[in-house]
Order: sequence, then structure tokens, then C-alpha cells
Amino acid sequence: MNTPTPAVTDQYDTTDATVAALQRTLDGRWHALRDEVRGRDDVAQLHVDPATDVESYRAAVWQMLARLAAEGHAVHGFPTAVGGRGDIGGSVVSFEMLAYADLSLQVKSGVQWGLFGGAIQALGNAEQHARYLPGVMDLTLPGCFAMTETGHGSDVQSVHTTATYDAETGEFVVDTPTESAKKDYIGNAARDGRMAAVFVQLYSLGERHGVHAVLVPLRGDDGAVLPGVEIVDDGHKEGLNGVDNGRLAFHGVRVPRENLLDRYGTVAPDGTYSSSIESENRRFFTMLGALVRGRVSVSGSAVGAASLAQTIAVRYGEARRQFAAPGGDEEITVLDYLAHQRKLLPGLARTYALRFAQNELVEMLHDIQTTREAGGDVDEKRQRELESRAAGTKALTTWHATATIQACREACGGQGYLSENRLGQLRADTDVFTTFEGDNTVLLQLVAKGLISGYADDFGHLDTLGTVRFVADQVLDTVAERTSLRQLAERLRAVAPGRDSDDVRDRSWQVKLLDDREEHTLDGLVRRLRPARENGISPERQFAIFNGAQDHLLRAARAHLDGLVLDAFVRGIDACADPSARALLGTVCDLYALSLIEEDKGWFLEHGRISATRSKAVTAEVNRLCGELRPHARALVDAFGIPEAWIGAPIATGAEQRRQDEARAHAASVA
Repeated sequence: MNTPTPAVTDQYDTTDATVAALQRTLDGRWHALRDEVRGRDDVAQLHVDPATDVESYRAAVWQMLARLAAEGHAVHGFPTAVGGRGDIGGSVVSFEMLAYADLSLQVKSGVQWGLFGGAIQALGNAEQHARYLPGVMDLTLPGCFAMTETGHGSDVQSVHTTATYDAETGEFVVDTPTESAKKDYIGNAARDGRMAAVFVQLYSLGERHGVHAVLVPLRGDDGAVLPGVEIVDDGHKEGLNGVDNGRLAFHGVRVPRENLLDRYGTVAPDGTYSSSIESENRRFFTMLGALVRGRVSVSGSAVGAASLAQTIAVRYGEARRQFAAPGGDEEITVLDYLAHQRKLLPGLARTYALRFAQNELVEMLHDIQTTREAGGDVDEKRQRELESRAAGTKALTTWHATATIQACREACGGQGYLSENRLGQLRADTDVFTTFEGDNTVLLQLVAKGLISGYADDFGHLDTLGTVRFVADQVLDTVAERTSLRQLAERLRAVAPGRDSDDVRDRSWQVKLLDDREEHTLDGLVRRLRPARENGISPERQFAIFNGAQDHLLRAARAHLDGLVLDAFVRGIDACADPSARALLGTVCDLYALSLIEEDKGWFLEHGRISATRSKAVTAEVNRLCGELRPHARALVDAFGIPEAWIGAPIATGAEQRRQDEARAHAASVA
């Protein structure tokens, strides 16, 4: 067991006012809405015992969802024309806050209002909005989002479910042609869904027109499954058992022509197909871009789950004592040990960084989609940037949540393994976040593709020959515009030009180092892909070159995203007006940046970016920063603003402290 870290001078004034300033900064643009949700005194009642059997759990979540619907929780993001508030960013934020209550409830609400309702809103016309969205909001029309197939998850453009237009009857005939074409893992399908937005290959007049969405009724008003619809319960899962996932298949199911969500493509009564977007590929990616809200919401959920886990673990670490110090009788608080600080505090710094990145992502989503909903023009480059950031941020936040919750569970020992302390359930419920709304590895490939200079109106998937050729054609002598890291480094050097260049806490040095890594990695990727464009090279060889560079592709994406997150953190600090909170955020940012560098110091050493001496200095400084932030760990987690009654874990709400006090009192009485 290592000895506790030496006491450090308290450099920060972490009063209640400072904590409030930190919370206000973390809450961002929708701080008032977050406070409104925090004011709900019934959220603690939404915690469901995970030991509840599946059917009872599903019923309880449904009842809680109905309560939220009755109280207007769902209206934020829907159009004002149908009774919503028209606040797209607010809808994401209100969804994020449910992560502190019950993740099954949160995911089920996301399926109903974010995915099913969002598909109708984003892909449907005004008449469809008026017909369906009021029922979506008040839960009289519970629905599903049926995109993923057993055989096609990430490759949505190749789904096999079909909708063939019959001009004689004015109906689409929806079919599941193979076992692998069944819609799988569909939330709301097994128990509660009455209708599904089904993603299909659209056919009319003998021609295929690509992927579209069709509204298909699943159950009647009495709850009975309709003819031609096949529903199989996916059964018990590793987590999220309050969500009724199911498998859907369709056998000659007929739906009216008006059930096609036709914002980007429509079929006339005679079967003639028309679209304002001529290219099928471009139409497909435009449609997916309109659905990016779900990916942004999952990212926010992951940050919320990590924040809750860290709140529990830090509070427990401040109360739990273990081993007496040499020469003393008092046992040491476990958070005073460097090993424990190392386990929790760098991850806490990363949660702060990702919160700022998530806030910026929500703002970008809100501004772009609000402009589109109002009929304004959205810059295509800005839309692509949103999609890339949403993909990358979702990958980072969900991987972070998985690692963080596990670290918090271990930091709480056996207490963390008890169901009552919520960490095990958080771990199980968030595990799937890394693969739904896009597999993280595939999402990083999307980010990397966007880094290669230029866009094309028509491009395929990263795992198709079309994209291999697209990438090969682009990798000439230029790469994409750099992130703002380079400009940030210059600005930081201008603000503090005289700072010691040997100081690893020099923010401009940190930024420059990460920028160099991104530039070098991306340039190396270009060099590896360049042979794929040589004259006469076979398609098989092109694919082999591309496939052989996938590790490099993923590294380039991670390097780029690390820079974006650090940039967002610095902007978050700049937005904080309170001097004490600002200073504390600066130290947290140093810990985030240096822990990133330490994590990848093998690369920096191999590529001559740092010396062995500087590498050791980075590790030593991470240790010092952990000790410096130790006295303020409780303030940092309190700034997440999770109401006391919502936390729910006995070890985080005073039970452990009471046990420790009783033990000391007993020892004193015996002595």
C-alpha cells in the first residue's frame, strides 16, 4: 500500500459560491432548464430496483414514462405548431438529466421522443407532424425506431427490408425477405409499441430508390399484434431491462402511400418517384444527418452516467478510511492515497473536458436544426462538421463512461459491488452505449474520413470499394484544414509569451504537442494511402491498402478528437467569470491535458516530440496535480449539480461516514 500524498497548500477558495460558479459553467447555455429539471422532487422515486423481474421492471418504466409525458417533459424539442416548444437543444439536455434517475427510463424516453418522434419530425411533412406528433408527445402513440437489422447494423445503406409501391391500391407492401433482414434490438417493440418508423429499400415502378422510412402499425388499440407483423421479444439483457427490446419482421404488410416519411423523397399516386436531392448517396446521408440528434443524446447520457459514478466514488473515497499512518492511530482517508487519486481524478478531469465538448455539440445541433426547421439554408460544410463531431464525441464519451464506471466500482471495493450503490447497474446499463447509435470503431472511421481533404457529393461506406477509391483520389498533397488547436496555441503564447518553455503546465506547449501529433498522424495516413491511387492498381489491392491502414485511420481520428475536446475545455474556462472557479478549472484542464500526453507518451517518445526527461516530468506533474486537486475533489463532483435525493447510493449519502464515526467511537470507548 502506498503512503498518502503529502499535504498541499490550498490554492483555491472552494466556497459554495465557487461550486455554484463551476456548476453554472458546466451547465452551459441551458442552465435554467437543468435547474428546472433538478427541481423535480419526485425523481428519487424513479429509481427502480434492478433486482425487479423483467416484466415488472418494464411496467414500472412505462408508468414513469407516462408520468413524464403527463407533466410535459417531452415537449421541448417538438415544433410549436403541434404543441412543442421548438427547443431542440433543450430536448437533449432534459434527456441527459434522466441519466441520474434510471437509465432504462432514459433510453425508453429516447426511443419514444428522440428516435420515433424525431424520425417523424426530421423526415416527415407538416401534415404528418400534425397527425402523429401530438400522440408521440402525450404517449397515446407509443412507437419504435426500426433501423438496425440482424445482418446490417452499421451498414444502414444496405438494409434488406423492402417497401414496394402498389399503384393499383395506393399502398406500400413491406416485407422482410430473409432472416438477416429482421429488425433487431428495437426498443418499445416487445411490449408497448403501436407503430414503427421502419427503414426500408424503397421500390416503385420496378426501380429501387434507396433507403427511406415508412410508418408501419404494429399493434391495434387493444394491444394485439396486427396481421403480417411478427414480433419476438429479445429477452433478458445484460442491462437496460426496463426497455422492451424486440425483433420485428413484416410479411406482406400493407400501409397507405401517405405513411412514407417523404421530406427527402416522395412517391406520387401513379408510382412516380421524385426527390429534391438527385443523388441516392447524398440523399441517404442527408437523411442520416437529420437524425443526428440521437447520437448527440447518447453522448450526453454517457457524460451524465460518468458524472454520477464519480460523485459516488469521490464521496465514498472521502469517507472511507484504511490503514493507520506510521506513528499515528488515525486511519487514513483512502482518497489521500496517490493510487486512489490516480484512479479517480484524471478521469474526473476528462469528464469535465467532455462536458464542455458535449455542451458545444448540443449548441451546434440546436443552431443547425433550428435553422433547418425554420426553412433556412444550412451550410453543408457546417452540417458535415456536426455529423463528424457527433460521431467522434459519442465514441469518446461512451468509451469514457465504460472505463470510468469500472474504475469507480473498483475504487469503492465491495461496497461498489452492492446493487444498492448503483455502480454495477450503471456499468451494465451503459455498456451498450459503445455500440448503439453507431459502433464506436465505425464512428471513428467516419471522423477520419472527414479529415481527408475535400468532400464529394457521392461517396459510399468506409468498408466499400467506393470509399477506398474516394479516399485514394483525395490523398494528394493536402489534408483537411487543421482544427483550431494551432490557432489556440498561438493565442495562448500571445497571452503568456514569457512562460518557461520547460514548464509542462504551459498550456501552449500542451496544445502544440497535441497538434503536432495530429498533424504527423494525419500526414502519415495520407502517405500510407497514396499508393492506392497509382495507375493500374487493382480494386483488390486498393482495398488491401486501405484495410491495412485502418489502425492508422483510427489513431488519426483519436488525435483529432483529443484536440477538439481540449479546445472546448479552454473555451469553457474562458467563459467562466468567477476568478476562483476559473483558476480551479485551469488546474483541472492541466490534469486533463497532461494525462492525455502521459497516456500516449510512447508515441511522443518514439517520434521525438519529448525527451525521456520531459516524459518523466509529465508523470511527476500528473502526480502533483492529483495532490493539488485532492482537497477540492468533493467540490468538483458537487459542481455536477446532482440533487442529493437523486444520487441514491448509501455510500455517497453519509452511510459510510456514519459507520466510520461509530467505529472510531467504539475504539475510543474500548481504549
